[in-house]
Amino acid sequence: MLCSSRGATSVLDKGGGVPREALQLHERKPDWLKIRLATSPTYEEVKGLIKAHNLHTVCREAQCPNMIHCFGRRTATFLLMGDICTRSCRFCAVKTGRPALPDPEEPERVAEAVKILGLKHVVLTSVTRDDLPDGGAEHFGETVRRIRLRIKPISIEVLIPDFKGSLEALRVVVDSRPEVINHNVETVPRLYPRVRPQARYERSLELLRRVKEENAVITSKSGLMVGLGETAGEVLGVMEDLRKAGCEILTIGQYLAPSPLHHPLVEYVEPDRFAFYKREGLARGFSSITSGPLVRSSFHAEESYLETRVAEGA
Repeated sequence: MLCSSRGATSVLDKGGGVPREALQLHERKPDWLKIRLATSPTYEEVKGLIKAHNLHTVCREAQCPNMIHCFGRRTATFLLMGDICTRSCRFCAVKTGRPALPDPEEPERVAEAVKILGLKHVVLTSVTRDDLPDGGAEHFGETVRRIRLRIKPISIEVLIPDFKGSLEALRVVVDSRPEVINHNVETVPRLYPRVRPQARYERSLELLRRVKEENAVITSKSGLMVGLGETAGEVLGVMEDLRKAGCEILTIGQYLAPSPLHHPLVEYVEPDRFAFYKREGLARGFSSITSGPLVRSSFHAEESYLETRVAEGA
């Protein structure tokens, strides 16, 4: 069963010291989280292509455990606007600092890489750019448009930040007409002050609700991490909130602390608990739920989107 955070100590509570329990969990992974690290010619090809086009992927910057698997399937999630984020979420491996201005040539380079890879479904995300007036919304929109000019047919998924609640910024992305707009709530509202101190749970829900108001055809999606000290009841509560906001696709995966200095890992959630969450989510009306220890926002994204299309009768 899912344990509570009782007895777990945050890095913040220790003034920067790392609790022994967090170090032990960080070093001792259960069997279901052990990955066979075997590369392939396709993996090396995709890695080389990304490097040659001077692009970033969230797969590498966020230390995704599925990178070898996904690159080997000729898939990747492109990270727009650099690899430096203006926020400092305590679960994330992406660097925090002052990023450079977005490269105006990047959308074309991404489109070229997508064409070379022969993708039928592409996922675009970004660091959070609170330094930009529109949060990077126009850069998202331009990348979507450039891909559409080069590749047909293709479905495009964007995983966007909250744009500090700006409806105008969201409309820019909606108007570029991606098939899927994803925004992760990441964790339960009680844990936001420690896990996402610069974000607001209600603001994230409002963004997802606005997606469906602006264009009901666009599929909305969100994601959760577990193992941060949440309870099962809190996870089910987030599911209810997401459904009320019109969210159709949900991903649920195990939080893995990027280092002992990040927010401590409270527990490893067992596979049967992930299966429980999937059953409960489908019962609440989600069109697609991907739930498992190694699941991340973009894991098998095309399959999730196609499941939703089938559910809609498209």
